[in-house]
Amino acid sequence: MSVQTKFHGEVDIETISQWTFPKGLPGLEDEKKFVLLPIEGNDSLQVMQSVGRPEIALIVSNPYTLVSNYSFEIDEPTIELLDIKSQEDVMVLAVMTMKQPIESSTVNLQAPLIFNINSKTAKQMILNNAKYQLRQSIGQPVEKGAR
Repeated sequence: MSVQTKFHGEVDIETISQWTFPKGLPGLEDEKKFVLLPIEGNDSLQVMQSVGRPEIALIVSNPYTLVSNYSFEIDEPTIELLDIKSQEDVMVLAVMTMKQPIESSTVNLQAPLIFNINSKTAKQMILNNAKYQLRQSIGQPVEKGAR
């Protein structure tokens, strides 16, 4: 099966894992199937591409490599929805906003993407923690006093 993508042209996704977001993404509730595609020359970023709509593609990355003191707990509804059994089941990514120069790019720490690597299901979980921003500068620690 081939899909048209925003950044990679036509891609055969037959051998690529498809991730199902049972409830879609906030603002994109009808988009439930995505694939993660590499970005050539950059091992830390990926494209989360909608299988159904080529124009929907988000740049994502591991937030723990971008912001030094990021941490949160996965809420019970997310654990249940994704059928998470252990910490080893989980992969966390965050949506990036890319800017030039790259150092001025930001990462959304307020709404991480939670993936169950066993069931291939995922959810964007909204955190109710004011210390995390929608547009946190990459490479900057989260301020300890922020609430």
